[in-house]
Amino acid sequence: MKEKCVISIIGPGVMAEAFIGGLLRNHVTAPDGIVISGPRQERVDQLHEKFGVQPFTDNALAVKDAEIVILTVKPQRLNAVLTGLRDRIQKDALVISIVAGASIESIQKELNHENVVRAMPNTPAQIGEGITVWTISRNGSQDHADKAREILGAFGEEIFVEEESYLDMATALSGTGPAYVFMFMEAMIDAGVHLGFPRRIAEKLVTQTLRGSVDYYASKSDPPARLRNEVTSPGGTSAEALYYLEKAGFRTAISRAVWAAYERSQQLGKGKSSQIVEKE
Repeated sequence: MKEKCVISIIGPGVMAEAFIGGLLRNHVTAPDGIVISGPRQERVDQLHEKFGVQPFTDNALAVKDAEIVILTVKPQRLNAVLTGLRDRIQKDALVISIVAGASIESIQKELNHENVVRAMPNTPAQIGEGITVWTISRNGSQDHADKAREILGAFGEEIFVEEESYLDMATALSGTGPAYVFMFMEAMIDAGVHLGFPRRIAEKLVTQTLRGSVDYYASKSDPPARLRNEVTSPGGTSAEALYYLEKAGFRTAISRAVWAAYERSQQLGKGKSSQIVEKE
């Protein structure tokens, strides 16, 4: 991407900060080529101090000269933001949205703008170890696709999909996935403390166990089930522990959690408010 490309990020939250860090770390553009905009002056000033980016509190002014506009706002604020940006973005600019549930069609309609990429990164993007699933509007050019791939690749790995329906699935699986992992870590650490370990030792044991297990899996060509069987001796401690996990419905709970996140992503796309539904 050319050095003077202006990238405007609308919404100065955690993922915006991850974008800025990734773009600068991978030399996609210079600090003065990044514009950050949000409603709170102190927050955009904070990002200016940290990264040297240009701070704005007026979204329309922030996108005036942008070749790429990245939407990182909360789903609940998206409609108001899109209304304020309607007809304000350059015709040939590329809009990249990471807003959960917001379809390409809805963004195109509200902005009156054709060139839209929808993407779903996840939290590890903040350290360049994320995974982003993305797709582009049907009339998107190869140049726009290349720009999107370069920007999203600054987060870690990226996967392009032809069908937009995969984005809601990715939201539930990889986008929300770190939350499942952190809860699992928390439960294991608490169990270690319950056994009698100091918390700092339990945290170290759990963290390295997870890291090592993932790295071990990545080094092999075997499916997870086969690797699990390797460490599960008949009548042993792993067999006993796994028996209780199965009895407690561990697999079912994970599956239902992912499905619930998928349904919620679809609800957000339809503008529905949060609601808790108990299912049998």
